[in-house]
Amino acid sequence: MNINTNYQNISDSYLFSTIAKKVNEFAAANPDKKIIRLGIGDVTLPLCKVVVNALKSASDEMGVQETFRGYGPEQGYDFLKTKIQSYYKNNGVQLDLDEIFISDGAKSDLGNILDLFAQDNTVLVPDPVYPVYVDTNTMAGRKIIYIDANAENDFLPLPDKSVKADIIYLCSPNNPTGAVYNKEQLKAWVDYANENNAVILFDSAYECFITDENLPRSIYEIEGAKTCAIEFCSLSKMAGFTGTRCGYTVVPKSITSGDVVLNKMWLRRQTTKFNGVPYIIQRGAEAVFTEEGQKEIQENLNYYKENAKIISDTLKKHNIWHIGGKHSPYIWLKCPNNMTSWEFFDYLLNNVQIVGTPGSGFGKNGEGYFRLTSFGSRENTLEAVKRLDEFLG
Repeated sequence: MNINTNYQNISDSYLFSTIAKKVNEFAAANPDKKIIRLGIGDVTLPLCKVVVNALKSASDEMGVQETFRGYGPEQGYDFLKTKIQSYYKNNGVQLDLDEIFISDGAKSDLGNILDLFAQDNTVLVPDPVYPVYVDTNTMAGRKIIYIDANAENDFLPLPDKSVKADIIYLCSPNNPTGAVYNKEQLKAWVDYANENNAVILFDSAYECFITDENLPRSIYEIEGAKTCAIEFCSLSKMAGFTGTRCGYTVVPKSITSGDVVLNKMWLRRQTTKFNGVPYIIQRGAEAVFTEEGQKEIQENLNYYKENAKIISDTLKKHNIWHIGGKHSPYIWLKCPNNMTSWEFFDYLLNNVQIVGTPGSGFGKNGEGYFRLTSFGSRENTLEAVKRLDEFLG
C-alpha cells in the first residue's frame, strides 16, 4: 500500500481546529469567564418557519406508503432546481434546468469539482484565501500560484496577463475579507479566463448579503462567463442551513474542453460518487425560494447585517482600519499596534474573551489582519463591542 504523500504537504490541523483547541484550553483554565465567539462563520438564528414546516411535511410524507421516497436523482429534484432557476431569473440570469446540480454545500463541491481536471493544471488563488481552495489542490498535488490581495488593491486582485493559470478561484463577496468585485472587475477575470482557456471556480456563497443592485450577485451577470465559469452557492448563510446541508452548483453546458462538455462530465461524476441530498432537506430548501421564505430569510439577513454595523461602528470609533460588513457577514480589520494575527487572537481571548479568526490562517497576506463575523446573537454582539469599547478606550 502506498499513500497519497501530498497529504504531508498540508498542515496537520485545519485552521478552525487550531482555534477550537486554543479556546477549549482557555475555557478549561477559566471556567468563570464567558467566551464570545465571533470567529467561525456559523449562523445562530434558527431556520425560518416556512422551512421548518416544509421539513415537517416532507418527514410526514416519508412515513406514508403513497408518498415515500427512496433514492432520488443525484443531481437534485426538479421541484428545487426549478425554484433556483427562477431565483437566478429574478436576478437577470437565464439557466437551463440541467445546468443546476443540488449539493450538500459549496465546500463539498468546491473540492469534488477537481475530479474533472487533470493533475498537471496550474491553480491560481488569491491570498488571503479560504483554506479549502488551497488544501484540496495540495492534496491532489497540483501546482498553486498566488495573486496578492492587499490593502493597496482593496483585497480585490485583478488578473496579471503575464501569469498563466488553468483553474482560478474567486470568491465574492469574499471570505475572509468581505470585499466585493464589481462588474468591470469580474469582466477582467472572465476575459482572462476565456483568453487562456481557463476555468473560474466562482464561490458565491455570500451573494445574499449584497444589497447594491450595481454589484453582481452571480458571475453569469458578466458577458462571457458561461463559457468559462462554474458557480457554487450554499444555503448555509442565506437560510441557516449550516447544520441542514444544502447548496447548488451551476455548470453551464457551454464550458468545453475540445469536444468534451464539462456539464456532462460533472453529471457522470455525481451519478457515480454522490447519492444526492435527502428529499426532506430538498423540500426545506424549496421553501427557501418561495415568496414567504425569501421574506423571512431577509429578516434574518438584516439581523446579521445590523450586527456587522454594530461591530463596524465600534471599530470606526477607535480608528481601527477595516473593510467588509456592508455586503458581507465578515469584518476584516487591521490588528492594532502592529500585532501579528495570532498575537491579537491571544490578546482578545485573554483580555476580553472574544474569539475571532487570525488573518494569517488565510495566507501570508492575511498576516497582521483579523476576521470577525456578524453571525453571533445580538446579545453577544452587543456584549462583545461593549468589552472592546471599554478595553480599547
